[in-house]
Amino acid sequence: MNGLDWAVLIAYFGVMVAIGVWSHKRVDNVSDFFTAGGKMPWWLSGISHHMSGYSAVMFTGYAGIAYTYGVTSFVTWSFPIALGIAIGSKLFAPRINRLRSRLHVASPLEYLKNRYNLPTQQALAWSGMLLKIVDVGAKWAAIATLLSVFTGVSLNQGILITGVITAVYCTIGGLWADALTELGQFAIQLLAGIAMFVAVVVELSDRNIGFLGAWDEPALHGHGKPLVGPYGTIFLLAFLFIKLFEYNGGMLNQAQRYMATNNAREAERSARLSAVLWLVWPAVLFFPMWMSPLLVHAQKPDGSDSYALMTEQLLPHGLLGLVIVGFFSHTMAMCSSDANAIAAVFTRDVAPVLSARARGWGERSGLIAARITTVVFLGLSMAVATQVNSPAFKDIITVVIKWVAGLMGPIAIPMMLGLLRTFRRSGPTAALVSWAAGLLAFWLVNYPINWSVDGGVPLQYQVSIPLAVSLVLYILIGYLRPEDTPERIAIIERINTDDDSTAGALPTPAQAGDDVLGTPVED
Repeated sequence: MNGLDWAVLIAYFGVMVAIGVWSHKRVDNVSDFFTAGGKMPWWLSGISHHMSGYSAVMFTGYAGIAYTYGVTSFVTWSFPIALGIAIGSKLFAPRINRLRSRLHVASPLEYLKNRYNLPTQQALAWSGMLLKIVDVGAKWAAIATLLSVFTGVSLNQGILITGVITAVYCTIGGLWADALTELGQFAIQLLAGIAMFVAVVVELSDRNIGFLGAWDEPALHGHGKPLVGPYGTIFLLAFLFIKLFEYNGGMLNQAQRYMATNNAREAERSARLSAVLWLVWPAVLFFPMWMSPLLVHAQKPDGSDSYALMTEQLLPHGLLGLVIVGFFSHTMAMCSSDANAIAAVFTRDVAPVLSARARGWGERSGLIAARITTVVFLGLSMAVATQVNSPAFKDIITVVIKWVAGLMGPIAIPMMLGLLRTFRRSGPTAALVSWAAGLLAFWLVNYPINWSVDGGVPLQYQVSIPLAVSLVLYILIGYLRPEDTPERIAIIERINTDDDSTAGALPTPAQAGDDVLGTPVED
């Protein structure tokens, strides 16, 4: 990087902070901070949903998969995400929106106290927060790894720089700042991605390698196969099932994008836009990664530095800075959205249970608590990021694929399926047992069983068995021990009706003894 690249990067950080300051004017209460008051346009929600779904891990961990295996990086990652969101646009997006407009909640988990009971809500809230700290920690480590390649700064310095900038704008402006910065970040990534795509095509042409003929080169032998190595059919099906839950609300931050739109119909439209973007845009970003074995020799065994090396080699200064900004844009988009989601869970679901004072928070005190929680979460995730490459966490891609995908299922199953009429018989017993058994299955498969099996348990089973265990138990226990009380059925019906005429005021945080159904709601 030279002075021009640094100027682009510093200007980007300055714009992000400015957007946060401007968004501050639109945040008057907790509803604005967490759900944009239900006033976000569907197209902005869709772009925000897309941008908050991936980070610099794509340019490190998945770049390594693309470098090693080729197109399977797209087939087993962004394609199942696109398909999962498309399915969820009908199945989950409208219902999640009605959590705000009908039940008047600000956290995706806030409805669980009345759908199941308080212990269930707290179990899912605490485990979801802890998982998100690890998940976001991996994202900070990924962007810091890229920053170290380009600038030579240490891993911890890179984590500190990106974390502080993100904390400033998302703490000041809430979900509005997240969405507006993600819109700008999408525009930047569009320019940067196209620039990199063109640069690779030109370089291949200079080497007398055709756009399509590149696949015949020895260095890309087998790279055109959709399913190779550990990423086979079982992994694809497992990943599709996992992403159906994860990217439609199971990881909380995407659920907020559905809640932020005005009504269920607009939430559905935003999900469709996100699905289309996931189907088209990653293919453009992945093409240079697929071609990288022809252009660079990765220094790291997993090839995670291949994309960074390629950008340094192919792009002139200025454009190089733009691509680096693109790396930051994805990571900061996801991390800021996660921070907002976890702040919602803590201030709306956890704090009122822990503190009688929190149950009496007004608009101003609730907003202050939300901002403080956001900063604390970012600080904890940055601390975890410094340990990502330690023996306990292994490397970045292991954290993202195995830990997050494997642990997300047991948390998401009760949350997501609890929205649907089909699973109305499944109550708190089914929710808690399926959650606990799924976490136990993750530990068994990834550690004791994995250690005792020659060669270890294949990756697809490590990530899919916990979700499968939770799903089977959730359904089976609901059938054998139905807990479909009239109150729970009433909640399910309220979020499954087609009438979207109600708008969303915000109640006081859910707490022990409260009843969401007792809140007056216009139908």
